[in-house]
Amino acid sequence: MAAFYAGFGCRRGCPADTLENVLCQALDNLGLALADLRGIASISLKADEPGLQQLAERLGLPLVLYHSGQLQAYEQLLSHRSAATHAHTGCWGVAESAALALASQQPGTPRLLLTRQVLGPATLALAC
Repeated sequence: MAAFYAGFGCRRGCPADTLENVLCQALDNLGLALADLRGIASISLKADEPGLQQLAERLGLPLVLYHSGQLQAYEQLLSHRSAATHAHTGCWGVAESAALALASQQPGTPRLLLTRQVLGPATLALAC
C-alpha cells in the first residue's frame, strides 16, 4: 500500500489512547500497516488538544492543522455532512476534510480510503 494519511476530529479532552484505538482498529480492519501512515491532520481549532499532540509524538508523525477555509475545498468529497460540526467549526466534516487536505500534498487526486469512523469522542478518516 502506498502512503496514506489520517484525519481526526475529536471532542475537547479526548485522550490519545482513544485516538490511537480508533486508528489501530481501522488499520486492522483494512489490513493497512501503521508504517505506511505518513501524517495526521485536524482543524486548527484543535491546536491545543493534548491527545492529538501526544498521538503525533507517540507515532513520530507530523500533526498538520488546517483552518476551516482550507478544509472547505474538500466538501464535495465528504461522505457525511454534520450540521453540528459546521456550527462549531465552519466546515461540514473535520476528519474526512483534514485527511483529504493532507493527502492532497501528494500527486494525484486525493480520495478517502476510510470514511469517518466514530469511537466515543474521536472521529477518524483515512485518505490517500
